[in-house]
Amino acid sequence: MSTQVSRLAPSPTGALHLGNARTFLINWAIARNNGWTLCMRMEDLDGPRVKQDAIEDCLQTLLWLGLDWDGDPLVQSRELGPYLDAMKHLCRSGKVYPCDLSRSDIASVASAPQEGAHETPFPASLRPQTAGSSITFNPGGENFRFMVQPGSIRVDDHVQGSSNHDVHELPGDFVVWTRRHAPAYQLAVVIDDARQGVSQVVRGDDLLPSAARQTLLYEALGLKTPEWWHVPLVLGEDGHRLAKRHGDTRLSSYRALGIPCERIIGLLAHWCGLTSEPEEMTIEEFRDGFDIESLPGNPVSMRREDEQWLRSG
Repeated sequence: MSTQVSRLAPSPTGALHLGNARTFLINWAIARNNGWTLCMRMEDLDGPRVKQDAIEDCLQTLLWLGLDWDGDPLVQSRELGPYLDAMKHLCRSGKVYPCDLSRSDIASVASAPQEGAHETPFPASLRPQTAGSSITFNPGGENFRFMVQPGSIRVDDHVQGSSNHDVHELPGDFVVWTRRHAPAYQLAVVIDDARQGVSQVVRGDDLLPSAARQTLLYEALGLKTPEWWHVPLVLGEDGHRLAKRHGDTRLSSYRALGIPCERIIGLLAHWCGLTSEPEEMTIEEFRDGFDIESLPGNPVSMRREDEQWLRSG
């Protein structure tokens, strides 16, 4: 296999929808066309939101669509040791500190979030006096935050080009370990990508700001930063990210209705610039026809006509 490695990383907190499927299909096609190893990872650390049997349902849905991967899936919750080791390292190096402030405590000091952002900035003024000191990692009932130093972080992306992010300003010191005694998303992704040898990260462009935060963690842990590929999302007609409010776009629902996977792939192919109008397509035809240069640079909107076409076959 290639020394280049990518990964599919669904979260079993809910059923996969058409937007998820498009991103995974793009990832799969890039990997297969370039001879990369493609790993599977189930990101199931979001405790209460993980539904029973959701992992198996997620895998079966992706297999039905025609996706495949190399090796057995990594399930995050089954081995916390690597995250604990990373936290011990960050604590020893003085990069993180415990914080028991509530969201209301933070909001009372921080400025309002930027429009479109879903976070309250955590300013350096809220750091405890001991922040920056070497400590022993003793997780209790508080979060641990990563100390972000002033300065701009540059992210070079194969799809989005180069961008600069002031992580110190927004979000500021971000959480890497939660009071639920589990790693936060930013740390978990870095550790998992490192232990799976991931060198190419292909995902939705809503996570582009996370690339800057994760770059800081890679550097703090002495790990190599992967290359980034952030692809535009699928939106509803209201301009917001595809979600339940836009109707039932779950792959499992289409499958239950007897809609063939080739019809799903045909719509996704149209959204990826392969065809001028939707037409049924096999996953092999999608792979052979996919070209990252033809991918629309802006988000795709799912129209009523798209839903009607799916259900008309």
